[in-house]
Amino acid sequence: LRLMSAAKNELHYAQVIVDLPGVEPLDYALDQALVANVRIGVRCVVPLGRSARIGIVAELRDTPGIEPHKIKPITRVLDEIAPLSVHWLQLTRFVAEYYQHAWGEVALPALPRALRTVPGPRYSQSIARLRERAQARWAESGMTQVEHTTQQAVAIDTLSGTSGFAPHLLFGVKKKRKTEVYLSAIERRLAASATSQALLLVPEINLTPQLESLLRARFPSELVVALHSNLADAERASAWLAAHEGRARIVVGTRLAVFCSMPQLAVIVVDEEHDPSYKAGEGVRYSARDLAVKRAQLLDIPIVLGSATPSLESWAQARTGRYRLLQLTSRVEFAGGSQEPPVIELTDARVHRPQNGLSAPIVQALTDTFERGEQSLVFLNRRGYAPVVTCEACGWLSNCPRCSTFAVFHKPDRTLRCHHCGYAAPVPRACPTCGNQHLKGVGQGTQRIEETLRTLLPAARIARIDRDSTRRRHAARKALDAVHAGEVDVLVGTQMIAKGHDFQRISLVVVLNPDGQLASHDFRAPERLFATLMQVAGRAGRAQKPGEVRLQTHHPDHPLLTTLINGGYHAFAESELEQRKAAGFPPFAHLALLRAEAKHVDVTNAFLQQAKPMLLRTAETSPEPRNALEIHGPLPAPMQKRAGMHRMQLLLSAPNRRALHARLDAALPLIHALP
Repeated sequence: LRLMSAAKNELHYAQVIVDLPGVEPLDYALDQALVANVRIGVRCVVPLGRSARIGIVAELRDTPGIEPHKIKPITRVLDEIAPLSVHWLQLTRFVAEYYQHAWGEVALPALPRALRTVPGPRYSQSIARLRERAQARWAESGMTQVEHTTQQAVAIDTLSGTSGFAPHLLFGVKKKRKTEVYLSAIERRLAASATSQALLLVPEINLTPQLESLLRARFPSELVVALHSNLADAERASAWLAAHEGRARIVVGTRLAVFCSMPQLAVIVVDEEHDPSYKAGEGVRYSARDLAVKRAQLLDIPIVLGSATPSLESWAQARTGRYRLLQLTSRVEFAGGSQEPPVIELTDARVHRPQNGLSAPIVQALTDTFERGEQSLVFLNRRGYAPVVTCEACGWLSNCPRCSTFAVFHKPDRTLRCHHCGYAAPVPRACPTCGNQHLKGVGQGTQRIEETLRTLLPAARIARIDRDSTRRRHAARKALDAVHAGEVDVLVGTQMIAKGHDFQRISLVVVLNPDGQLASHDFRAPERLFATLMQVAGRAGRAQKPGEVRLQTHHPDHPLLTTLINGGYHAFAESELEQRKAAGFPPFAHLALLRAEAKHVDVTNAFLQQAKPMLLRTAETSPEPRNALEIHGPLPAPMQKRAGMHRMQLLLSAPNRRALHARLDAALPLIHALP
């Protein structure tokens, strides 16, 4: 990214980023009337084919990259807001190159919709309204006096005294204690400069209001904005603009917030850094956690990654000293005594066979907790009523017609729904194969467990929190507020309730059916399951009351579960890293996935069969062992068919990250040219 040293009147051309697959910045001409308003990072309207597109000026130059007569002029310069910074352009360009996408496929979608849509006749008024929605005045953040433990004070002083790029891993079981470190570190950074800004990333939308409330209680509320996908377009654009113009000094948001324009960013915090929600599953498949580290490096500022169960990649970085490890391990003293970690007990489902998903010891524990006037949480990471409907006469199953998975039975509206592609249909009155009218739902989802509990505990106030029960806006917040207020006796839910929530009244946590992940072929499955179990266990006994965790499983002797009970995170991480090293998995190797999708499986397989030799040829040009490249496949994707598209893939593995990218850089242009 460079600005030509020539005088303004000598700059006749601009390279403009546009959102188009496979297209790098395009050359456009500058009319003399526009030259004075053009800057690197400014948005503009450009002609592209027969349509108009929003673009971002990436470079100004005095000569074009193509023949001048082929170049069209920029239509309009949108300078109502300040240009995007060079650092922001560097970050989006890095993402594009690292994840093998065109620059525009990263940069334009990172902007709010209102700022990447060709403006209408009232554009200036729209920008003014966006500013009015979040008018903030400058204010000093108050240095609130909060009592800290010794370890908290050490962590806060370390973060506050750090200058330049410095990644820290904050390891601690109690989220509330880590959050206080985040807030104090942010507070000191803001107090050190009248214009400095802070970015706080969280993995889930439902955690955003909780942290936002804490931030607004600690800092002048007009300085805090939230960014996540649940916001209306105007709300998101207004919050983004307040951060871009420096009026908002703290941004709290989910993974897309890592791209928020913050010209005076001074510190970054990534809460629950291990969470897979930081990885985008569609489009550019970036990791917001990794990009946060890269952004901190580009800006030369400190970053803290916090977790009670750090990702093995981050833990390995801390082991080698690349990340500074800050630990919060000492207990916190309460008026009623010291807080003990929850006791975890396994219930053998082979001995105590569950009825409607719940075994007798689990039911008894829930009953006892209710009778003591305490709250319980029942965790099952499977929504719906039953995972599959079957015909007992002929064996018909409720498969999704568009995916390689089952359509889940949802009882409230008696529909079969695919949780992957959105397919929905009424439950058939009779078996489509044999006509049998007695169809049966097999297995349990959160809806069925809720129904069972209402029968077993008729006097208890039972609530369910999952994606189905919280579709309406603010529904999740209202449900969580009811739990915090003591208006719920038993809370049933999925991942939405497993992490981050400070449930002061819950003394019992029940975990149902974690067995599926114990047998998964995904090498990350043990890490994710262990993290989930530790996170949900941490919801029990968060105040003076002792906590109890009951885990119902058919595999009570599984090493992961015994490590969970007896060894804790350190033992699990060291064991899992040894296995990863022996198998050649990250963080001891670097992987890339080349996936092909088509309506016919033969097409995907043929495409990858052509692509594989191209990758192998480029690998042979560098025979050194450290640059070795292994290619596995073509193989079916874990879900071979999704939304009507068949999916096959090649898995690439190399011990050296640069070597892997060099091979991809050389081969992908050839692969993209395949018919």
